[in-house]
Amino acid sequence: MSSKKISELRHDLGAAIQAQQSAVDDFDATVAVQLRVNRTDLRCLEILLGRDGATPRELADELGLTSGSVTAMLDRLSKQDYLTRAPDPNDRRKLVIRATDTVRRLTRRIWEPLLTDANAMIDDYSADELRLIIDFLTRNRDLQQRHTDRVRNLGQPTRD
Repeated sequence: MSSKKISELRHDLGAAIQAQQSAVDDFDATVAVQLRVNRTDLRCLEILLGRDGATPRELADELGLTSGSVTAMLDRLSKQDYLTRAPDPNDRRKLVIRATDTVRRLTRRIWEPLLTDANAMIDDYSADELRLIIDFLTRNRDLQQRHTDRVRNLGQPTRD
């Protein structure tokens, strides 16, 4: 068993989290370049790929964008055949945005090898270890979201 003190382990955990966030950020930046989109457009595609569809308002809320910015983003992604817009069958005044088969095929080629390797890595952990990891990641995500909201509400910095 390691003789590291709890303070050293906390430091190591913080460093590991930072390294993980940097690796994810680098991967996302590389995927955005591969798909010829910006990072916000990539995040929109990730949202759409994870569900059956979303309204422009839902996308605006999740991405922290104005309605005008969402319209411009949807226009760009539609031009690349990455999404479709169709009337909502339950409320024809609304649009439903969906990822296309084109973007599903392109992203599958990018993400499937990562998911295969991640699943192989996860196989190394016991059920109890996985529960602990899930708990930590869930709590850390909630913490990050709370502070994202806090910083978003700070407004623009003033220069004195």
